[in-house]
Amino acid sequence: MEPIYFDHAATTPPRPEVVEAMLTYYREHWGNPSSLHWSGRAAREAMDRGREQVAALLGALPEEIVFTGSGTEADNQALIGISIAHEKKGDHIVTSTIEHHAILHTAQFLEKRGIKVTYLPVDSSGMVDPDAVRKAITDKTILVSIMHANNEIGSLQPVRDIGTICREREVLFHTDAVQTVGHLPINVREMNADLLSLSAHKLYGPKGVGALFVRKGVRVSPLIHGGGHERGRRSSTENVPGIVGLGEAARLAAEDMEWELQHNSGLRDRLIEGLLDRVPDSMLTGHPTQRLPNNASFCIRYIEGESMLLNLDFEGIAVSSGSACTSGSLEASHVLLAIGLAHDVAHGSLRISVGRGNTVEEVDRFLEVFPPIVEKLRSMSPISAAQSADDWPGTEHAHGSEQHEH
Repeated sequence: MEPIYFDHAATTPPRPEVVEAMLTYYREHWGNPSSLHWSGRAAREAMDRGREQVAALLGALPEEIVFTGSGTEADNQALIGISIAHEKKGDHIVTSTIEHHAILHTAQFLEKRGIKVTYLPVDSSGMVDPDAVRKAITDKTILVSIMHANNEIGSLQPVRDIGTICREREVLFHTDAVQTVGHLPINVREMNADLLSLSAHKLYGPKGVGALFVRKGVRVSPLIHGGGHERGRRSSTENVPGIVGLGEAARLAAEDMEWELQHNSGLRDRLIEGLLDRVPDSMLTGHPTQRLPNNASFCIRYIEGESMLLNLDFEGIAVSSGSACTSGSLEASHVLLAIGLAHDVAHGSLRISVGRGNTVEEVDRFLEVFPPIVEKLRSMSPISAAQSADDWPGTEHAHGSEQHEH
C-alpha cells in the first residue's frame, strides 16, 4: 500500500514546477547576482522576479522583501534587528506563550541582554486577546510579535485587530506567518503588519530559504554583516536557485489558493469528525473554527504521542506529535500546557496536517487504521482508563463522540 504523508505542517514536498525552475539556475545560470557579466545579470533578473512573486503574494512592494536562509532566521532578524535599531526608543517586546521556539528562544536571548519581554497568555483555544495586547503596551514597547497561526494546534490569531492596536499606539507589529503564507489570503497592508516572516518549504518550495517582509520606512538592523546584500539588511551571496524556487512556489500558491483552501478544509473536517466519532476520550485542540485549513490536532487520552506515531509509521502513515521542531523530545508541548492541558493529557498529542496531494481515500484509510492502534496501546498503557473523561480541561472542547462544528 502506498505511504501516506500527513505532516505538511513540518514540511511540504516541493512541487515539480518549483524543482524544474530551480534546476535552470544550477545548470545554466549559476552566476553570482552581484556580478556585472551575462551570467550574473541572468541570476539577478531571476532573483528580482522571485522578489516580485513573493511580494505579490503578500500585497507588498518588492523592495520590502528581504530574503533569508529560513523562517527561523527571519524571526530572529525581526526581534533582534528591531531591538538594536530602536534601542533608543525603548527596551520592551510583547509576544505570546505559544509562539514557535524561533520567537520564544530569541526573546529569551534578548532578555539576557536587557530587553524586557511580556509573554501574553492564551485561552483554552490558544487565542490571544487583543485587549491584553493593548494593556501590555507601554511607552517603552518597540515591538509586538504574535504569530498568524499556531504550528501545533492551528489556531488563527486576530492579527488584524492586533495590528490595528499597534498602529494606533505607534508600536511595530511582527507576525510569524510561516504556517499561513501560501495557504490563506494575506495582505500585509490590511493586516497592519510592519514585519512578517515566511518559509519556502512550508508552501511547496525548497528548504534553506525564507523571507522577511519589512514595511517601507521601518528600520531593522542586519544579523549578518559583510557585503551589504539585500539593501544592506542581510549580507551573503544570495541563494538564487532557492529564491527562484520560493518565487515559483509563491506564484503557484496564488493561482491555486481557492482550490487548495476547499480541498484541505474538506479533508481536515472529515478527519476531525471521523476521529472524534471513532476514538473515545479524544479531544480536538485549538480553536474549533478559527484554525488552519489543513490542521487537525488532537489529544488522545491514556497513551503517548510517540507510541501513536511509531505505530502509524509502521502502517506507512506519517503524522506528528506537537511541533515538528521538538518531536524528538519527550517533554510536553509548551503550547498544549499553555492552553491549560495537564502534562499527561498533553503527552497524548497528535497533529495531522494534510496537503494538496492528499485524498479522501487516504483520510478514510487513516480512520480505519487508527482506532485499532489506540485500542491496542490503551490495553498496554499503565495509565488508568477508569478516570472519567469529564475532567478534560476546557469544557468547550468536544471529546469522544460529541458533535463539533466546523
